[in-house]
Amino acid sequence: MNYQKLFAMQKGLDQHIESQHQLENEDLFDRKTLALLVELGELANETRCFKFWSLKQPSERKVILEEYVDGIHFILSLGLECGFETEKDYKANIHKAESVNDQFLLIYELISKFRAGKSLQEYKILFQAYLHLGELLGFHSEETEQAYLDKNEVNYQRQQEGY
Repeated sequence: MNYQKLFAMQKGLDQHIESQHQLENEDLFDRKTLALLVELGELANETRCFKFWSLKQPSERKVILEEYVDGIHFILSLGLECGFETEKDYKANIHKAESVNDQFLLIYELISKFRAGKSLQEYKILFQAYLHLGELLGFHSEETEQAYLDKNEVNYQRQQEGY
């Protein structure tokens, strides 16, 4: 995954949104953190991994991938808020849950830890844990990156249309 390319694209989108909504001087860290938590919940809802009471199948793979990259947008945006976009390597040793359900729960915990500490190491762990979730969902790095590029375009369009 080309992190520098993704950070550059996210920076452009963030600047566009912040300018359009007059938010250049706002601290958006907590709002973006909450947005990430909400997006993670939306992703879990589409996978239906926790819905033991339901027989309904998960959403289509395309829908799940789109929800997944929404989370990548906010993880990148949080990294920008903290000035982590110049790092060369975002790898970190992480605990990899064996089930999708456990990985969702772990990511919720990691988001809370990152919010409290805002350290580079916590960020890397969160990012890698989220990427592992993508692997558990069957997504490959290349298709995740392409889906991010596609959704970034959609997000710009939405801003032009007064989303």
